[in-house]
Amino acid sequence: MLNKLTKISKPKNSKKIDIDLSLPLIILADSVLFPDLTIPLAVGDKRSLEALEASANNNKFLVFASLKRGKVESAKTEDIFRVGVLAKILEVTKENDGTARALIQTIDRVKISDFITEDPFFRIKQERLSKPAADGEERNERVEALMHSVVNQFKECINLGASVPFNILLIVTNMTDPWQLTNIISVNLDFKVSEKQAILEADEAPEKLELLNAALARQIKVLRMAKKIQNETGREIGKMEREMYLREQLKAIEKELGVSGGLSETEELRKKIEDASMPADIENKALKELSRLERMPSFSPELSFLRTYLDWLTDLPWAKESKTKININEAKKILDQDHFALEKAKERVLEYLSVQKLVGKIKGPILCFAGPPGTGKTSMGMSIARALGRKFVKISLGGIRDEAEIRGHRRTYVGALPGRIIQGINTAGTKNPVFMLDEIDKIGNDFRGDPGSALLEALDPEQNFAFSDHYLEVPFDLSNVMFITTANILDTIPPALRDRLEVIEFPGYIEEEKMKIAQDFIIPKQSEATGIDIKNIEITESALRKIVRQYTLEAGVRNLERQIAAIMRKVAKKIISSEKKKIEKIIIEEKDLPKYLGPADFELTSALKTDDVGVVNGLAWTPAGGDIIQIEVNRMPGSGKLILTGHLGKVMQESAQTAFSYARALKKYNIKNEDLHVHVPSGAIPKDGPSAGIAIATAIISSLTGKKVRGGIGMTGEVSLRGRVMEIGGVKEKILAAHRAGLQTIILPNDNKKNIDDVPAHIRKTLNIIFAKNMDEVLKKAIMEE
Repeated sequence: MLNKLTKISKPKNSKKIDIDLSLPLIILADSVLFPDLTIPLAVGDKRSLEALEASANNNKFLVFASLKRGKVESAKTEDIFRVGVLAKILEVTKENDGTARALIQTIDRVKISDFITEDPFFRIKQERLSKPAADGEERNERVEALMHSVVNQFKECINLGASVPFNILLIVTNMTDPWQLTNIISVNLDFKVSEKQAILEADEAPEKLELLNAALARQIKVLRMAKKIQNETGREIGKMEREMYLREQLKAIEKELGVSGGLSETEELRKKIEDASMPADIENKALKELSRLERMPSFSPELSFLRTYLDWLTDLPWAKESKTKININEAKKILDQDHFALEKAKERVLEYLSVQKLVGKIKGPILCFAGPPGTGKTSMGMSIARALGRKFVKISLGGIRDEAEIRGHRRTYVGALPGRIIQGINTAGTKNPVFMLDEIDKIGNDFRGDPGSALLEALDPEQNFAFSDHYLEVPFDLSNVMFITTANILDTIPPALRDRLEVIEFPGYIEEEKMKIAQDFIIPKQSEATGIDIKNIEITESALRKIVRQYTLEAGVRNLERQIAAIMRKVAKKIISSEKKKIEKIIIEEKDLPKYLGPADFELTSALKTDDVGVVNGLAWTPAGGDIIQIEVNRMPGSGKLILTGHLGKVMQESAQTAFSYARALKKYNIKNEDLHVHVPSGAIPKDGPSAGIAIATAIISSLTGKKVRGGIGMTGEVSLRGRVMEIGGVKEKILAAHRAGLQTIILPNDNKKNIDDVPAHIRKTLNIIFAKNMDEVLKKAIMEE
């Protein structure tokens, strides 16, 4: 609305002009007028046009005041500053668009004492505010100093780029009136409205000059900062132009010398995109991103992100794949070399590979190797990769809770990367590696998403030909990847994910298998690792058996390897400490183990081999293999209650209650006035499961009848309320535990006959295995008649 000053005026005898107390008011939105100036104005809002016309038709005097807040069209009386300027209209010109231009001459400061009307325009009552004489007390040393400071700061503003007409600088330099000085500087610089209004309202020259000084100081800071930003931007643009010029020169020099083919960075990226053999739509996207990269200034923060993205796209093996060779006999040989036992797992893997050879490509369910730690699941995957001639990639999923670990981060995030699957493919360098997802049962989920659900697409053969990674934002074909997963337990795997997996059980090694693995694999490996010649050390079979039985308790062989490694280290120290030049063969016998490994960590559970009342040898399954538990029953006077101790789980408690109910149902045993206490020793170890049912029932009936249970007999099986003996699991491990404990006779459920083939033939020959259909058959074999 306000144009900058073009003329300074001083109306003659302005104080003697007879002006009405009631005058029209025009509101200024973003500016403040000062006295003694001639200023052109543009008027556009309806109220201001009405006030301008009323003034022009009357005495041509009106008041200008500034707006505190809001808009001019909707301004209320409380939105208007109370101090303004009295002005006279010198000329009015109406424009074709309905606006008007006016040339006005400001006269004096006025104070709005009251608002008379608001519509169609503001009409107010005003009071003139007087100004001290120029030659009064205001012209002292302080005022002179302030005026000098103001003029210097005004000059600095002009030097820093403030837009001020040249003639104004000349006027300001020669001005002696402090009031006029503040007026002309204030109207020609872009101060805040609040700063200008404060200067206008000040009644004394020193106060005006101090306020003007503060406003000029702030303006200088703003102008300096703007100049600094402008200089830095100019330097950056200059640097970019210089880099472009130097790169062109370097390109020309390299072309002349025949070095690097004279390719620029973008041309190298373009060549990499063309050589990557991407699908057509993905290549078009990469070229589109490359053209964006070319147009970006060198100081853009997005430049490095886009370059990294293009590097990922071009480095991925879109068309590179390993030549798969499937020779079943060779694969069997490799699996046997790398793993002892695990016959069922190896057989299933060979079947899987046979199907792939006939079909000609990877097609079918995803394999899941499930079993206790240390049973060879991960190394089996490495052997499969070696048998196929493919690269092997393993990623551990244990503890992952962020979906972005699988699918990648969006490119909008700082430090974004593809997910672990795409990273693994990139590491392998081929599109058809053997890809092992380790510990899939240990995936978690939280507010960052569900990684298990993100794996569904990757592990589904029907849709992983277009796997979508959030970082790449283009589909990648995973259909040629052979995925293998591993897990310790299956219960924690989400049902939808587990449905996509074909589970191959790794049951753990029996004692004989551990002995063989130790002799053929672990001892040679550890002797080489410790620098001991295998000819100079021998661990006897009895010593190895004791290590397996009493120094380790596990399904796998990791702890067994640690114990053998500990022996090897001590042997190595003994060899180094010896002063003898010739190294004698060191033989580690069973009696030497405490010297090398300390006291045994585990004690063998010995089976009861003497006839006794109310005591039965039960057979149990543990993750580390089979074990013997002794079930004891005592009878005492009471009210027919059953007391259970020994840290029994809920299922085992129910099994004991079932056996107790079965015994009570037999009419020949009157136990209404007696309590029975069932105890399973090793009370600190939790025990659970239904397979001790027939053993508990036998012990209860032996206690009630006073008849002894035959020594040297063990049993396992679930019992029903009707006395039926039902099928159980872990038969192989339980039979091996019975054999290890020296039992001669084992009672098993009749439905478990099919599981006997899993037990080595030489062990079956040493045992009398009895299959029972009901408790009558069990009692007939187990309880001695008088």
